[in-house]
Formats: sequence, structure tokens, C-alpha cells
Amino acid sequence: MSILYRSLICWLAVLGNNVYAEGVPEDCTQLIVAVAPTWDSARGELRLFERSPGGNWEAVSGPLPVLFGKNGVAWGTGLAGQNEPGLRKKERDGRAPAGVFEIGKVFGYDTQLPPGADYPYHHVTEADVWSDDPQSPNYNRHIVIDPKNPPDNYTHEKMRSGDFAYHWLIEIRHNSDPPVPGAGSAIFFHIRRGVNRPTTGCTTMAKANLVKLITWLRARRHPCYVLLPTAEYDQKWSGWNLPSPETFRRGGASTMGH
Repeated sequence: MSILYRSLICWLAVLGNNVYAEGVPEDCTQLIVAVAPTWDSARGELRLFERSPGGNWEAVSGPLPVLFGKNGVAWGTGLAGQNEPGLRKKERDGRAPAGVFEIGKVFGYDTQLPPGADYPYHHVTEADVWSDDPQSPNYNRHIVIDPKNPPDNYTHEKMRSGDFAYHWLIEIRHNSDPPVPGAGSAIFFHIRRGVNRPTTGCTTMAKANLVKLITWLRARRHPCYVLLPTAEYDQKWSGWNLPSPETFRRGGASTMGH
């Protein structure tokens, strides 16, 4: 075998491992993990994990009760999940996206993050909207408009509507790079509206838990979010660099309220 041929084979292997490999990236050292009992479950449990670079995942909080889409979950588009066969997340399908996703900015009504938080933040005003219109060139994007002269189709997409559930938002980067029209938009962690009120696609929790999640996040640790049904988690955890099912189920002492 020639030196050139061997070099080509090695280069393709590296390319495949680093570019096309799915799962949690090596530089992610903070991981939010939620598991739903089945694809049609509207509720589940969430745990927080940390690791040192190259180390093993250790639970730092949980289990925390969370709510998903009113119709359950479906495969989304992120760091992992977009190549899986089965039900796909669509706009207004009432399902939360499953897979592995990066965490975007925190958005909120307050001028500053909660005490102790240190993460990229955007103070939401009347000018902030998030497009959920698949026909819009701004689909699944945060944009700033003139609130005194808003475009007609952004009336229902205001991020500061006065809804207490949106007081704090953490962006889950589903269908983001680039957005595919109709594949789902505006996916966040936010405050639950009630213990039995599932969402149209977001992941929700008690306000105190969401605030503590915000204070835990650190951009330098490249946090990610994983949402999977139990059976898929048991199949995917090793290949996707997730905590083992035993580690997830064992969890840790909860440091957040319910």
C-alpha cells in the first residue's frame, strides 16, 4: 500500500470521526438529560451531569419532573437524531424534539440574569420576536423588529407577551443550522404552566428549577441537551457518549426543588 493511499485512508477516518460522528461532542462537559417513558409520553425526568475533559459523567442534580409536548416526542435535528428512522418533529405537531442538541442563549424579561448566573443573555423587549412561520425567511430565528410598526405576520410571535411561562427561556438549538421550513421552531426550556400542562414542543419545569438550571450553565463548558425515550436511550447511550442507563437511573441527590 502506498504512503499516499495510507494517508488518504487515515484522513478519511479522522474526517468521519470528527465531522460525521453523532452524539455529545468531546468538549461538552455539562449535560442536561431528559428521558421519556415512551414516544407518546408528555412527562418524564431530567438530570444534570458534569464531567472533566475526557472523564466520565457524574450526576449533579435530579431527578427533576419535566413536561414535554402534549403528543410526546419525535426525532429532531441537532447533533444527533436527524439520521434516525421513525417519526420526525414537524411544526405544530405537539411533540418535543428528541436527540442531542446544543444550548443557545438565555432570554428573559429581567434586565440581568439571576444572581450567580454567567451565560450569554438577551434581555427581551417588545421588539423581540421568534418566527414560527415556515414561509418566512426568518423561520426559527430570533429577530428584532420595530414594535411601533410590526410586520403583520409577527403579531403572534412576540417573545415578551407577558406570559409568566416565558419569563425565562433557554434556547434548545433544534433545526437551527440551517432551519428547514416546517421541521419545528421555537424550542426552549421554560416555566411550566402547571404540573399537568404539557407543551406544544418545549421542555418545561418548575420556575425554581429553571432558574437554578440557568445559574448552573457555563458557556465555556459547551452544555448540551439530550431527550430520548427510555428504549432509545438504552440503545444509544454508548455510541452517543451519554451517561450509562445505570448512571442516569441512579442519578444524584437533587439540589433543586420540585
